Amino acid sequence: MKFSEAWLREWVNPAVGTEALADQLSMAGLEVDSVTPVAGGFEGVVVGEVLSREQHPNADKLSLCMVAVGAGDHRQIICGAPNVAAGMKVPVALVGARLPGDFKIKKAKLRGVESQGMICSAAELGLADSSDGIMPLAEDAPLGQDFRQYLDLDDWAIDLDLTPDRGDCLGLAGVAREVGVINRCQVTPPALRPVAAVVEDRFPVELDAPEACPRYACRIIRNTDPEAKTPLWMQERLRRSGLRSISPVVDVTNYILLELGQPMHGFDLRQLKDGIRVRMASPDEKLLMLDGSELSLREDTLVIADEEKVVAMAGIMGGEYSGVAPDTRDILLESAFFAPTEIIGKARSYGMHTDASHRFERGVDPNLQVTAIERATELLLDMVGGEPGPVVEAVSEKHIPQRPEILLRRQRVHKLLGVEIGDDMILDILSRLDMQVIEDPEGWKVTAPSGRFDIEIEVDLIEEIGRIYGYTEIPTHRGAVATVMQGEPEIAFSLQRAKEVLVDRGFHEAITYSFISREMHDLMDPQHGTVELSNPISADMSIMRTSLWPGLLQTATHNQARQQNRIKIFESGLRFVKQDTEIKQELMLSGLATGSAAAEQWGKQPRAVDFYDLKGDLEAVLSLTGVSAEFGFQAAEHPSLHPGQSAKIMRGEAQLGWIGMLHPQIEQKLDLPGSLFLFELRVDGLLEGRLPDFQALSKFPSIRRDIAIVVDEGLEFSVVADCIRRAAPKILKEIVLFDVYTGGKIDSGLKSLALGLILQETSHTLTDTDVEGIVERILQQLKNKLKAQLRD
Repeated sequence: MKFSEAWLREWVNPAVGTEALADQLSMAGLEVDSVTPVAGGFEGVVVGEVLSREQHPNADKLSLCMVAVGAGDHRQIICGAPNVAAGMKVPVALVGARLPGDFKIKKAKLRGVESQGMICSAAELGLADSSDGIMPLAEDAPLGQDFRQYLDLDDWAIDLDLTPDRGDCLGLAGVAREVGVINRCQVTPPALRPVAAVVEDRFPVELDAPEACPRYACRIIRNTDPEAKTPLWMQERLRRSGLRSISPVVDVTNYILLELGQPMHGFDLRQLKDGIRVRMASPDEKLLMLDGSELSLREDTLVIADEEKVVAMAGIMGGEYSGVAPDTRDILLESAFFAPTEIIGKARSYGMHTDASHRFERGVDPNLQVTAIERATELLLDMVGGEPGPVVEAVSEKHIPQRPEILLRRQRVHKLLGVEIGDDMILDILSRLDMQVIEDPEGWKVTAPSGRFDIEIEVDLIEEIGRIYGYTEIPTHRGAVATVMQGEPEIAFSLQRAKEVLVDRGFHEAITYSFISREMHDLMDPQHGTVELSNPISADMSIMRTSLWPGLLQTATHNQARQQNRIKIFESGLRFVKQDTEIKQELMLSGLATGSAAAEQWGKQPRAVDFYDLKGDLEAVLSLTGVSAEFGFQAAEHPSLHPGQSAKIMRGEAQLGWIGMLHPQIEQKLDLPGSLFLFELRVDGLLEGRLPDFQALSKFPSIRRDIAIVVDEGLEFSVVADCIRRAAPKILKEIVLFDVYTGGKIDSGLKSLALGLILQETSHTLTDTDVEGIVERILQQLKNKLKAQLRD
C-alpha cells in the first residue's frame, strides 16, 4: 500500500514529522517498507503561460514560443514538443534552474535563435518515466508560482508492507484511522454525500452465487463528456501511489481503491445486454481478454456476466467488453463484495495478480459498497458531468459476514500484556478503532468493525490494545523457567554427522523447495499419489514433493548449464506422502552424483562415477550406526531408475530407501548429459545403531582359507555371505570377495566367486583339523541352501 503523506495529512494531521510517523506505523504493525520523495530534486521551475507559438525559422520540428513567467515578464523559449500551443499553462525552467540529474539551464542559441529557458515535460522534472510532450497544467494554475509549491512536491511517498491479515489498511481510510488512534487525534474524512438520481434508469442485477457474492451495487451515469480530462491533483495522487492516469472513469475507480480500499469497475453500458448476473463459470466457458486472447474458465471461478456473455472475472480482472472506450458516454459503475474464500488463489491459478484480487483475497469491508459508489459518483460528476441514476443494490443478508461479539476481560488483558492499562485508555483505543463496546462486569463486550476480518477472539483484541498502547511502553520481565536437559539416545542416528561424512567425501549440501511441478512428480515418483496445493505460488510449484530427487535433479541441471560437470550434492528434508485422508511427513536423506569420480589430476586417469562409488558413499553413512553389517542392498526395479542398476536399501526385512542410476528415458526427457546416480534414505528408527561394547583382542593368530564356489549367476553376494556367517557365526571374522568370474570353463547361467575366509578363535590357536572342519561345514551349508558347488 503506497500513498502520499500530504494526502494522509488531509485525513489526519498528527504533530509528528515524516520519520516519526513512519516509525509509529511500523511499531503498530504496519511495516513501512520505504519513504521516498515524490519528485526529483529541481529548483527554479515556475508556472508559465504560452502566449504565442510560431514556427522556428530554421527548423521544421522546433517551435518559437513567447512564454509569460510572471506579471510583465515574458521570455522567448524554443520548444521541440509537438503538443505545445498558445494559451497553455506549463512548467517553465528559468535560466539558472537546476533539473534532476544536476542539469542546469543556461541561455542558449538553437539554430541561430536565442532561447531563455525550457518548457518542461513530466519526465524532465522526474515526475514520470517517459513523456510524449510537455506537461499541461490546469487553466487556473497561478502564473509565476514556484512549481514545487504549486503541486506540493515537497512531499513523501510512504510504502507499507502489510501482512495478509490487515486488508483493512489497503486504503487510506484504514491507515488514517490507525494514525489517529496512535496519536489520539481526530480523523476527518472527506464529506461523503449521497448523490441524488437525475434519471430513473436502473440496471437489473441477479446474484446466482450469493455465498460467493452476497452484495453487488451498481449505478448508471448517462451523457458523460468523453473529452473530459482527469484533473492534475488526482493524477498526482495516483502517481504518488504508484498508479498512472488513464482516463477519468478508470482514474476515479483507482482513486476509490486507494482512498477507501474498495475495488470498483466502470463498464461501457453499450457493451452490456439486459442485466448483470453474478454466477459461477460454465464448463469450458471463455472470456475474451483485453489483448484479444481467450481465457478458458474453470467451473470454480466466479464471473460477472450479462445475458449473453462473460464480461469479467469477479474480483480479478475485466475482459474485452468490460472497459470504457474513448467515445463512451454512458457508464455503469460497479462496487461489490466477494467472499475472500472464493477469490483466494484464483488470480494466481490463472497467472494473474491485480490490485483488486490483492484486496478481495484479504477481505474488503462488506458494508462499504454503496458508500464507494456515492463517492465515485460525486468525483465523476465533477470531472465528466453526466446524469446519474439510482443506486441498484442486490444483497443476500444471510451470506454477509458478521463480526462476532467478543468478551474482553480486564484480568486477561493484564495477564497477557503484563502491564496494567486503565479502563479509560482501553475504551479510548477500542472506540478510536471503530469498535462497538458494551460494558460487562468482567470487562467489555466488543464487536469489531465489519472490515476487520482479523479480529475473531479475545486475544485479537488484546493484541490491538498492546500495539496501540505501544510495545515499547510494556516493561521487560525476565521469566524464570526450569530448564530440563534431555540427552539424545546414544544409539540414535545423527543426521548432522551423516551430513559431515558426505561433505568429507566431496558432497555439497543443497536446499530446494518442497514444491514441485506435476510433470516432475509424474516423471520421478508416479507410484505415490499427489498432494496438491490449493493456493500454489505457480504451476511449477503446485505439488508437495514425495521424493527429494526432483529438487536434486533441477539443481544438477542448473549447475550443468553453467559448465559444472562434476556434481556431488545431497539434501535432507521432508517428503509428503498421502495415506488415505492423511499426509505423512517423512524425513529423508538423498544424494546425487554425476561426472568424474575424482577431481581432474595428473596422477590418475579420469573415470566416470558409477553405481559402486555412490554405494560406497552411502555405506560410509550407514557405518555411523556401528552395525553396517545389518544393512544390505537388494536388486529391484524402480520407475525412475535404470532397471539393471537399481537396488533397495534394506535392514533385515525392512526397506529404508533406494539407490541406482537414473533411468535413461528420464535423462533424455530432462536433457541431462551423462549418467546420474541417486540414493534416497528414510531417516527414522530403522537407522538406530548399537551401543559399542569392548571385546578383548584375541591373542591367537588368524587363519585365512580361500575357496572358489560356483553359484547361480543371478545370486547376490550378500545372500552368499549371510549363508556363510550362519554356518560359522563366532569364528568367522571376515569374508573377502576377491574375484568374480563367468565364461570359459563355467557353464552358462553360473558364475564363480572366489572368497577369502578369515577365521580366528579367542581361546586357542586353530588347528588344521579345526579349520578344515569349519570350511567343510560352510561348504555343506552353501550346497544345501544355495546349491553351490566347490570349483575344481
